[in-house]
Amino acid sequence: ICYNGNRKMEKGACRAMDYKKIVQGILDIGEAMLRCGAEIMRVEDSLYRMCKSYGFVRYDVWVVPSNIQMTVETQDGDVFTQVRHIKYMSTNYDRLDYLNNLSRYVCNNLPDAEQMHEKYLEVMNRPPQHPAIKYIAGVMGGTGFAVFFGSGFADAIVAVIASLAIVAVGSWISKRENNFIVYNAVVAFIAEVIIIGAVSLGFGTHADRITIGIVMLLISALGTTNGIRDFLHADILSGIFNIINSVLGAMGIACGIVVAMFLLPGVEVELFILNSNIVIQLISCTVACTGFAFWFKIKGIQVLYSGIGAFFTWAIYLAVYELNPSNFLATMVGALFVSAYASVMARVNKAPATIFLTASVFPLIPGPNLYYMMYGAINQDVKMTYEQGIILLATCVAIAFGFLIVEVANRYMVYLARKSGKIVDTRGGV
Repeated sequence: ICYNGNRKMEKGACRAMDYKKIVQGILDIGEAMLRCGAEIMRVEDSLYRMCKSYGFVRYDVWVVPSNIQMTVETQDGDVFTQVRHIKYMSTNYDRLDYLNNLSRYVCNNLPDAEQMHEKYLEVMNRPPQHPAIKYIAGVMGGTGFAVFFGSGFADAIVAVIASLAIVAVGSWISKRENNFIVYNAVVAFIAEVIIIGAVSLGFGTHADRITIGIVMLLISALGTTNGIRDFLHADILSGIFNIINSVLGAMGIACGIVVAMFLLPGVEVELFILNSNIVIQLISCTVACTGFAFWFKIKGIQVLYSGIGAFFTWAIYLAVYELNPSNFLATMVGALFVSAYASVMARVNKAPATIFLTASVFPLIPGPNLYYMMYGAINQDVKMTYEQGIILLATCVAIAFGFLIVEVANRYMVYLARKSGKIVDTRGGV
């Protein structure tokens, strides 16, 4: 009898474990998860579980959006420390799903360093998304939300053109520029020039509504939602990083649109109104969020679940608002639902909840308020800037409250399950 980590193994099955390589392999998985959009708590939890499974006497993990540090102590008294610097992130929820499953495989099977690396490469070398899907996703997301925010048929055509331009220009710039502020500024400028130019030539009527639709393609809903969730899990530093990144990204969008407005003056705004037809609202936001599921490289049945989540999130918002016309209350209840829905889908599909949460929560993201706050600042309209800024802040707080209620409920259910002696793996539902 011998031991592999904390697992008893029969003679002949023992393998000499290279713990430096094991730590390196564990960090490879954690780094890849962080790069493709995992929340901080998921990465830390996965790293801790893998370290525990290998029987390390002590293991300390520290994760922020730009850095991972891990120190472990083996049963022989050896201490290893490895650090990873995260230079860039690119949302890929299909890869995150498989990496999450890989971490479970590692915990259950304790592969040696070579086997772990082979499994890791299998995940990283999965066939990439077809380039055409990005364009389809952009049109569905940008045009869907333009219709959602009250654009007519002619405006929708302009939104299609602007959305295609965002994908094409964005794909070109992303290969040459890693600064996401510059990226957002350039892409937003080109899209706004197309929109203003088309409206000026009579091909559209509501430049502002088209803009707030296609701008949703650039708004970092992932950074916002992950930042809120980090705060709720007391990961204050990570939460600050994510929120600041979202704000900086919004500044890039604002700069690009501002320059376009100065070069092509005469844009008039009416303050957005949602499409007057509730059925069209529900259909357009579902189409848009399904597009965002493709945008985040979600695959298979999970795309359908994302669209369903968006449909019911907005339906619940409308129902609550009809009973009590309060944007704060309706947003909070909508956020509560989408967070609970993501938790359930995560357990059903044994996948990270963030896959279902990020795309489905988009109808609640206050993109229009960001646009009008910026427009008011440009035109020195203090009242508009203040009013839209307050709504923006209140909406973010309402989303946070909705998430918090579900988080507290999840923790209580886990506590009850542990108290009753049931074994619970909460990673899928986090």
